[in-house]
Amino acid sequence: MENAREKMIIGATPVQCYAIASSFEDYPSWAQDIKKVQVIRRDDSGRPTEVTYRAGAFGRTTSYTLRYDYSLAPTSLSWIQIVGDITSKLDGSYTFESLDFDQTEVTYELSVELAVPIPGFVKRRAEGRIVHAALRDLKDRVESQASISPSASK
Repeated sequence: MENAREKMIIGATPVQCYAIASSFEDYPSWAQDIKKVQVIRRDDSGRPTEVTYRAGAFGRTTSYTLRYDYSLAPTSLSWIQIVGDITSKLDGSYTFESLDFDQTEVTYELSVELAVPIPGFVKRRAEGRIVHAALRDLKDRVESQASISPSASK
């Protein structure tokens, strides 16, 4: 099992970051590696609790289903994998910490275990790319949405 963690400053409030990060059905329009999203289950509040993804990862297309935990919303969004074709574990979280001037430090953590063995250096490189892309794509989307809607930061 491998763990990856990275932080990035995003020019928006934690609530704005959380809103984009938890809008899973919009991921294909802005998350580079996500090709398709299907919400399988929702909670009583209408929030997606089980979501199936088709994504490009580890040099191929993969499918997996994640179960989301909203217990620390909107300061954190976490998930565990419940089904995967090439991963047996793909658990992670976003944490949103408020900074001055409508900025948020976003921490992305990911714990990955593959169902099939691949060399460690390939796996670590892919994990680092996934984590960095997840943060970069989130930053680009949140900041572009914040600039479109100036009232969103009020």
